[in-house]
Amino acid sequence: MKSLPKVELHLHLEGAAPPAFVRGLAAEKSIDLRGIFDERGDYAYDGFIDFLRVYEAATAVLQSPEDYARLTATVLAELAAEGVIYAETFVSPDFCGGGDLAAWREYLAAMHEAARRAEVVDGIVLKGIVTPIRHFGPERARAPALCAAETAGDFITGFGLGGNESVGRPRDFAWGFDCAREAGLRLTCHAGEWAGPDSVRGAVRDLRVERIGHGVRAIEDPALVGDLAERGIVLEVCPGSNIALGLFPDWKSHPVARLREAGVPVTVSTDDPPFFHTTMTREYERLAAATGWDEAEFRAINRVAAGAAFCDSDTRDALLKRLEKPDV
Repeated sequence: MKSLPKVELHLHLEGAAPPAFVRGLAAEKSIDLRGIFDERGDYAYDGFIDFLRVYEAATAVLQSPEDYARLTATVLAELAAEGVIYAETFVSPDFCGGGDLAAWREYLAAMHEAARRAEVVDGIVLKGIVTPIRHFGPERARAPALCAAETAGDFITGFGLGGNESVGRPRDFAWGFDCAREAGLRLTCHAGEWAGPDSVRGAVRDLRVERIGHGVRAIEDPALVGDLAERGIVLEVCPGSNIALGLFPDWKSHPVARLREAGVPVTVSTDDPPFFHTTMTREYERLAAATGWDEAEFRAINRVAAGAAFCDSDTRDALLKRLEKPDV
């Protein structure tokens, strides 16, 4: 599974920071991060809301464009070692300059340059999806949307919404999605993780997204499952994340296989891998054990991911060739 070429569509850049990386930056800056690690040095949290607290505390050590360049390089090296050839990562101007456009451009340039170097060294391609933080509220989401619209292009290709689904309704954030759409950005949205099937329906109807981050609780509504299949709405499924956070008790009870059997296009990603003790290889291995999927089925899932990627047609064609011929 490790050598199988992989496409990852749902990855939070800060959430992919290894604990050792965060501790190292904290030591350099004399930042006290007691309370977010366990005795083994791993991230420690209790449930989804506490996970958000720990995530934001860890992110506090990332204070400059150079910090984000180092993080991008570290994350891409780890992804490449797991066979990932293309990834899309959520990045937020809220964490990169506080929503100020000039500061955001500096952070963005640093991340993009690190991504270009990784592409040369490891052959991995990275694109960015600008993501306001839902629990910061709809008004605060406008500045990241403007940052996204102003920097849309080769690297920033998408717009989404992350954070606590219990805050607001999808339509409360419609202004930002309209702004991003007018700038030519592709659209996704976290939904159907904690807020249930209605959040998926609202994101599709009110935000007009083409992908859904997670979306797994759509399984509770057969009519919604049928609608997603008919529309071809792609789900960015992160099974290890869902299980680690207690959304499902184990891999066999996770609905990804049932959604796929119902005709919903599904992909596989890691979300915030060190928080959930996972990698893309581990996700594949555990899914294979739980579902019986073989290499051919994982290759098919990766073709779905490549088809749904927020990239240009030349990049997509190159990805599809690499998925079929790993040495290309």
